[in-house]
Amino acid sequence: MSELPDGYRVLQVPAERQDEFLAVDRLAFVIPPDPAVDDVVPFPVPADRMVALEAPDGTLAAVHGSYPFRLPVPGGVVPCAGLTWVGVRPEHRRRGLLRAMIRAHLDRALARGEVVSALFAAEAGIYGRFGYGSAADELHLTLPRRAALRPVPGSEELGVRLEAADEARHGALVQDLHERMAHRPGWATRPTPELRVRALVDPAPWRDGAEPLLLATVVDASGEVRGAAAFARKAQWEPTGPSAVVRVRQVLALDAAATHRLWSFLLDLDLTTTVESPALAVDDPLTHLLVDARPARPRVSDNVWVRVLDLPAALAGRRYAAPVDVVLDVTDALVPANAGRWRLVADASGAAEVVRTGADPDVSLDVRELGALYLGGRSMAAQAAAGLVRVRDGLDVPAVAAAFTWPVAPVCSWVF
Repeated sequence: MSELPDGYRVLQVPAERQDEFLAVDRLAFVIPPDPAVDDVVPFPVPADRMVALEAPDGTLAAVHGSYPFRLPVPGGVVPCAGLTWVGVRPEHRRRGLLRAMIRAHLDRALARGEVVSALFAAEAGIYGRFGYGSAADELHLTLPRRAALRPVPGSEELGVRLEAADEARHGALVQDLHERMAHRPGWATRPTPELRVRALVDPAPWRDGAEPLLLATVVDASGEVRGAAAFARKAQWEPTGPSAVVRVRQVLALDAAATHRLWSFLLDLDLTTTVESPALAVDDPLTHLLVDARPARPRVSDNVWVRVLDLPAALAGRRYAAPVDVVLDVTDALVPANAGRWRLVADASGAAEVVRTGADPDVSLDVRELGALYLGGRSMAAQAAAGLVRVRDGLDVPAVAAAFTWPVAPVCSWVF
């Protein structure tokens, strides 16, 4: 930790200092204490993953934590450190503490055998300089009531149950559905009891005037649950009549019929005029079911960011959409073991071998661009066109780029 200013040290935060850890993050993110929230929302960062930089006076100057994810990637799952709760007290800024914390996080994750790290960026301009690449997008739709959907066989045979959402009663059901949908790259599931509680917890200050959270479940003729949607309505009245907004927190569906049935229900609630979707993959089934997507006012923003930590393990831990034999020349300012030339060979099954090589490079790129490619949602050809990667003359760029893509777009359905 030579980059630390004099007198600062890295500290695994003991349980008795959790409140101080939380106070630093509240100050950094402008989150005032609220007993109505704090009494029902559990602190989610595992005790052995709370890390801080302690100032010379013994107080905590900066904090961060991480979650122990098994991250779905193209054709596989890899151990991942989900970076979170990153904050620096205002009076300690501009001293290199963030960089020192990221170094500490990367070192600790590598020591645990986590081959990638992932995060959601509160400010998009920060994390690229530490090797994180924007690896997925999310889509938000603002749908008019009764937006028409194309028919799906079996949808009308499914029933819908509506109940007040309750973590004790419904938490295991929602977790099971979420885990069964983890075939999509980036779809991190909640690995700890504290994170699972937060999936359905509903303190009044979070509602912004909406009703308590509701849960609609879709069931087949045998009573098996095929999907669920958590949502709440916010009443609004205009001179022309009722104009409530339906705010959908999450939609989980195991097949096309369940997807169609859930959205048909959400799009036809009485006294409503607008339905706001949660974060969706850019190729979510709903985008194909809408007869006319234009009135849904689609908005795309960045979703999960990925940082490769152990390059050979990470690249061998995913599958490739086409055979490829390519030499990558990678730069990495923070993890020198990743830097240099690597030969990646993937066969027709998609399985890959990654080894050091002295051969001339086909593609030269920074670890940031490699992270952006990792979940299969970015195009190497587009990166090359933007000047972010360099390719040798004569390389079949479309073929190499195709190998790194994946048939479904990546997304993480919740912000960690």
